[in-house]
Amino acid sequence: MDWTLEVVLLPVSDLDRAISFYRDQVGFNLDHHTVNEHMDVAQLTPHGSGCSIVVGNLPAQREMAPGSMRGLQLVVSDAAAAREELVGRGVECSEITVFDERDGGTFFGFSDPDGNTWAVQQLRARAEKPLIPHDARGRFGEG
Repeated sequence: MDWTLEVVLLPVSDLDRAISFYRDQVGFNLDHHTVNEHMDVAQLTPHGSGCSIVVGNLPAQREMAPGSMRGLQLVVSDAAAAREELVGRGVECSEITVFDERDGGTFFGFSDPDGNTWAVQQLRARAEKPLIPHDARGRFGEG
């Protein structure tokens, strides 16, 4: 049986600001923004990921302080290109650090407007072998 991690709740203080940051600056896809009498939440997914973040006012999120998530991790095939893309969109990023010359030992980081922190790890192997297969046109899944 597969057990897949598909959603991480992220505590933020301003939902619209979080949507704008993750969609427009970081480049996540906005899957949905649901507003009703029970909730005001948005789900955003990094390109190529099977796991999304949910920001908003779900009960569990109200129990967490905005900005209290530390060390969420994204993986890219090229850290320098990813950092350049984020900086070009106005995201403040740390410098790239190489902890180990082997694949997987290169990182940089950034924070969202509330202070939730992200590590970005380079795994060059992801260029040829993504976790979620995609077709030659760059589409993920079965289309």
